[in-house]
Amino acid sequence: MRIRPPAVLSALAAAALLATAGTAATAAEPMNLMLNWTPTADHAPIYFAKAKGWYTEAGIDLTIEAGKGSALSAQRVGSGGANLGIADLPTAIQAVGKGADLKAIMVIYANSPQGFYWLKSSGINGPKDFAGRKIGNPPGDAARLMWPAFAKKTSIDPAAVNFVNLSPQAKVGALKSKSVDIISDFYNEHDLKVREFGPDLGFVAWRNVGVNVYGNSLMVNGAYLAANPERVKKFAAVTQRAYSACVKDFAPCLDALTASASGLSPDNQRDQWGRIKQLMRDDTTTKVALGAFDGGRVKADYELVQSLIGLDKPFDPAQLYTNDYLDKSVRMPAE
Repeated sequence: MRIRPPAVLSALAAAALLATAGTAATAAEPMNLMLNWTPTADHAPIYFAKAKGWYTEAGIDLTIEAGKGSALSAQRVGSGGANLGIADLPTAIQAVGKGADLKAIMVIYANSPQGFYWLKSSGINGPKDFAGRKIGNPPGDAARLMWPAFAKKTSIDPAAVNFVNLSPQAKVGALKSKSVDIISDFYNEHDLKVREFGPDLGFVAWRNVGVNVYGNSLMVNGAYLAANPERVKKFAAVTQRAYSACVKDFAPCLDALTASASGLSPDNQRDQWGRIKQLMRDDTTTKVALGAFDGGRVKADYELVQSLIGLDKPFDPAQLYTNDYLDKSVRMPAE
């Protein structure tokens, strides 16, 4: 028997390792996901799953791109510029009405996260005092797109307020300096504002005035889904598993988020996650599956958008979403 020299064995071993690594690298197919905004606690499960290698194990080489509003994310996914994205469901409904090709595969916010904040010292006691005031938020913000629905529910003339363009990071400063009278923001950031403004803070949650539409949801481009159903199913399975893991223990998820996104306060993100868990919980996510949609609610959201905002082209709301890619054994805890 011929015995190979150690140097030859080492070379062969190295070559084998390289070949194995190359095979693993080529096994993972590229997929890109566009967020609705810059990374915060509600995106932590995705960064956690990526850091743990769960997407790679599922054959997915995931790229995560920061967003600039639900409207842009829905547009990008609907046009095929991104494979998947996160967008507010009513915004996605409007996008599909304009011809966007997308489908929702998992809801993150089963309850609307939208809210308005103001200072009581400004003389505002509630929505009835919004007329003639300035509302600060980004132009692509879902709150601005859905404003007619909120105005209708609270008996406000939709044209009675003035919108001022602000970046998400500038909202609190603008309210503090009184350059705007009201800001819109997700309930995630509620604790930060309570600390900043104390008892002078005024707040109304959209879900408490009859506008409890579905919030952020995972969307996939329709053509991409048709061509890659198994890959999308694997993505959904990993993502649902990640959100469930973070509900049980947020600490490793927070570590993954802050390692990937700079400038975040861990304490603030931890507070946010506590609020997010409230928004994730409803009868469907606790009894059917974490991330599952209720068809009746989707239909009601569609009718709200159609009647109060309008759609360029009506469509069957049942075609907007699917629960087929979710594991029904993974459910949101009741408490």
